[in-house]
Amino acid sequence: MKKIFLYLFLFTLVAAAASAQTKRIVADQIIAKVGDKIILKSDIENAISDYKRQAQNVQLPPNPECAFLEGQLVQKVLVLQANKDSITIGDDEIDALLDNQIRYFISQYGSKDVLEQIAGKTVYQLKEDLRQPFIERQLADKMRAKILENVKITPSEVQAFYDKIPKDSLPFFESELEVAQIVIYPKANKDIEDYITNQLNDLKKQVESGQKKFTDLAKVYSQDPTAKENGGQFSINRTDKGIDPTFLSAAFKLKEGQVSPVIKSKFGLHIIQMVSRAGDDAVVRHILIIPAVTETEINGAKQKLDSVRSRIVAGTLNFNEAVNKYSEDDATRYNAGRISSPYDGSTRLTIDQLDKGIVANLKGMKAGDISQPLVYTDDRGKQGVRLVYLAHQTQPHRMNLKDDYDRVAQQALGEKKQKALDGWFKQHISDFYIDIDPEYHTCKSLDFWFASETTASN
Repeated sequence: MKKIFLYLFLFTLVAAAASAQTKRIVADQIIAKVGDKIILKSDIENAISDYKRQAQNVQLPPNPECAFLEGQLVQKVLVLQANKDSITIGDDEIDALLDNQIRYFISQYGSKDVLEQIAGKTVYQLKEDLRQPFIERQLADKMRAKILENVKITPSEVQAFYDKIPKDSLPFFESELEVAQIVIYPKANKDIEDYITNQLNDLKKQVESGQKKFTDLAKVYSQDPTAKENGGQFSINRTDKGIDPTFLSAAFKLKEGQVSPVIKSKFGLHIIQMVSRAGDDAVVRHILIIPAVTETEINGAKQKLDSVRSRIVAGTLNFNEAVNKYSEDDATRYNAGRISSPYDGSTRLTIDQLDKGIVANLKGMKAGDISQPLVYTDDRGKQGVRLVYLAHQTQPHRMNLKDDYDRVAQQALGEKKQKALDGWFKQHISDFYIDIDPEYHTCKSLDFWFASETTASN
């Protein structure tokens, strides 16, 4: 069952995506049974079809129908065992997952109305279609976690795992860096904010009088990078943590079609138009204008960070403490200032994963160095001043325990968990009724399951 939980995860994702599609492969044939649960051929074929479309940058496993079927067999066993062990999933937990999935679909299709039109179903119907697959996925995950909760790894096991890797098979890693920052955003003066407020009020009047459409004005005036593509429109939820609370509060006070007064968020000044709303979900448009800062404000921020830097270098202030006390960058301030990968959360990054401004400033720096205050523009077009700290840097190298202990330990732990999971299945599989269509007897990866058919007792 190597890598089978990856395929199980992929199956769940594409099954969810399939529920938002109107064209599906029709093939109603039961190809496997686990206890009282069935697996349809259409489940597997639809999953493969949708996976090819949704995950274009990820290669399908060899013999995908075999891999996806095995993923479903594994999930059904774990779900049945979870039921035996009285493991439950709260309605609130499932509802939150479903809401997140629907918001993702809306963001992909542009609006709730478009999603419902393409799916041929209401959002409520989509949630109900997805509910059981999501419940089963969560039950399987909790059962797997219970099976593996006591599986730990020791340093001697990490060493043994590393020693058995053929030396010519050790992966080669490019230079990796761990970079942190302290960011201050200079505040624009009141005269500039008043000017922008008057400008946005004028745009609001043009919309309300019918002179101009909000989408057209957003494409011309908004400094939101996505505005030119979609007229400033995006989906929000009242509980979203990544959206400024002032923005959320103002948006959810609006009726459909209504335009807000000018509001000030951490990103700049906005006017918001409510497009549609369903409970805690809404689609809005906004126009964002970021007040420009003058050299006076920038120099003030540079002087403040220069003082912070002097204290860090002198040893009277710890860098992590300085981040907590002074940094205004939400993306890094809660991670000791570390810049992390958006894909896996790792803080060890290759040079191409860092923004060009940081890369230029790292020249000549060595591990432990802190830059002078640097002026830069973030990905939202907002000017800031930052200190860049090169916490750690590795040279290009073959994987070794000195530089890559955590990485090797994770691999060793993964292998140990897989063996423990395989052992659990071998010990318990006879407790479950297994029946697989002979059509899949050519799937070598299913040999374990075919052998279990003859020994299953229930």
